[in-house]
Amino acid sequence: MTAKSSPLFLGIDTGGTYTDAVLWSEAGGANGKVLAKAKALTTRHDLAVGISGAVDAVLQKAATDPAAIKLVSMSTTLATNALVEGQGGRVALVMIGFSEGDLARDGLKAALGTDPVVFCPGGHDVHGNAAKLDLSGLEAALPELGASVSGFAVCAYFATRNPAHELSARNLIRGITGLPVTASHELSAKLGGPRRALTTLLNARLISMIDRLVAATEGFLAARGIAAPLMVVRGDGALVSAAFARQRPIETILSGPAASLVGARHMTGLDNAVVSDIGGTTTDVAVLDRGRPRLDPEGATVGGFRTMVEAVAMRTFGLGGDSEVTLEDGALNPRILLGPRRLVPLALAGMMHGEAVTVELERQIRAANPSRMDGRLAVRTGVPERLAAGLTGAEAKLYELIGLTPLPVDRLLTSNAQNATLNRLVSRGLVHVAGFTPSDAAHVLGKQANWDAATARLGAELFARKRDGRGQAIAATPEAISERVLTTLTRLSAEVILETAFAEDGLDGAATVAHALVQRAVDAHPGIARLSVALDRPVIGLGASAPLHYAGLPPLVGHDCLVPEDTDVANALGAVVGQVRVSAEARVSQPQEGLFRVASGETVRDFLDEAAAIAAAETDVRAIAAGRARDAGTDSAEIEIASEFRVSTVEGQRMFIEAHVVAVASGRPRIAV
Repeated sequence: MTAKSSPLFLGIDTGGTYTDAVLWSEAGGANGKVLAKAKALTTRHDLAVGISGAVDAVLQKAATDPAAIKLVSMSTTLATNALVEGQGGRVALVMIGFSEGDLARDGLKAALGTDPVVFCPGGHDVHGNAAKLDLSGLEAALPELGASVSGFAVCAYFATRNPAHELSARNLIRGITGLPVTASHELSAKLGGPRRALTTLLNARLISMIDRLVAATEGFLAARGIAAPLMVVRGDGALVSAAFARQRPIETILSGPAASLVGARHMTGLDNAVVSDIGGTTTDVAVLDRGRPRLDPEGATVGGFRTMVEAVAMRTFGLGGDSEVTLEDGALNPRILLGPRRLVPLALAGMMHGEAVTVELERQIRAANPSRMDGRLAVRTGVPERLAAGLTGAEAKLYELIGLTPLPVDRLLTSNAQNATLNRLVSRGLVHVAGFTPSDAAHVLGKQANWDAATARLGAELFARKRDGRGQAIAATPEAISERVLTTLTRLSAEVILETAFAEDGLDGAATVAHALVQRAVDAHPGIARLSVALDRPVIGLGASAPLHYAGLPPLVGHDCLVPEDTDVANALGAVVGQVRVSAEARVSQPQEGLFRVASGETVRDFLDEAAAIAAAETDVRAIAAGRARDAGTDSAEIEIASEFRVSTVEGQRMFIEAHVVAVASGRPRIAV
């Protein structure tokens, strides 16, 4: 079968800066063939614009009929980036059976921030027995909350053993407000209420973002006559249908990185490697072992929050081509600091807005003395106005001043307190800040040329004028400061790769050791004690900027660094070569001797016989897994069931304590006929 007659697969990756597209065919060898690839800027105000730009370019390059595309699959870093940058919609958290003291556990209070929380009596015990439920306080608060939040997160005590109270609250909220509601039992079957509440809260925040992405993609596909199923990559590398992902957007955190691992394995054929994927906002590092990425049994950690989402064991760092460049405070010879916040590169802002940017930068250069706010501009992201609900008076006033044309921060802000207000608007995803980034440094040095190099040079000149602890300019020329920035990015990349390797080996203080070793490697005078380190496997460098930033990695990590030919679209390629994989769980407990309680899905049933209870649990999880597999987008799922028993022996007699039954369904996604 030729590539022309073979079904075509379209992969899309929507990142923080770029949207990538790749057209792939199963024909053309063991690994198939990339027929065309393209990039376009991610347009956060209207994601369809970036998607159409990338996909239209691919269709034009391949000269193919859109109707020949039989499957569309996409990965995204939007959810990951949102958590790293502290963004997301304003949501209300409903805690049933918990006390205010529970907010202090597992980072829940920090994640909640200023979002509202409602406590209600209720919940269940470990065996699923109910306490008295009282939702009157929630019902009274719903009219006001419904007008100021974008969704709700509901978590009840021991809801994994009996979800009845979460279902009651969910139905009440939907009936009165009509807004999206996430219930904790839908996302995880694990115990640990506060962390389950945290996962549910983050999921509710992300719903509107992922919904916009899916809607934009579906609208574009319909407009182009592409009548193919749309799949989304989850954080464990598996594929699920777009409808499935819409309800569980939290499961798409680390979606882009997970797809990149699948793509890295597919492109290189390496079974053992350290995969480092550098994007505009983050660097994602994971270890490929025996051909498969390791899943994190404790749940994915992103943006400092440990969730209950099963995902690849990947460490995400706020380090990328568009990272904010700042100086270390209070040092005689201040270091260059990068991230974790992403800025709109000045080169990109200059390309998009022209003189509105350059005139202000030139004005700041003409000033006699540098200012802390030099080279910074604020612009609205262009998200729907309803997402600006719940702003404080100060936030609303500042938001009104900011438009779709960038404004210089030194003229926008009149006090230091307003800087914190601006940062809150950025965290809400309502405002972008443009400033000097490594991408600008690359433009200054002629190593990147896709945006406006002249604007980048103005930004570098402003940054070079900043003063060290002696009052001297930190660099003599824009080129000099740009070299320092790019060198810093390569050095920090080596540090995060080594930190990941040390953490995988179970070593404490991984970040400190990695920093010390890399610092010794780059110092002209490394000291009396000679230290060196070497990875036992090569690095696979992914991302459009990997050839630039990873060229100097080998001497710092002690091994080769491979950058595949299609590294710039590794995520999009990984999105189309994966499989659907979903699971279902049931627990069998013994609340009293001779009574066996099965909790599966949203039902709780009692049996008088252990064997009957286990059989029922296996039947339930098989049916639930099969249904989820169909919903997730496959008609050919193979289902495997595993059971784990907890028992004890008392006076020679076996005593049943608990059983955990898991069904895993996997298969290739269905394609259009």
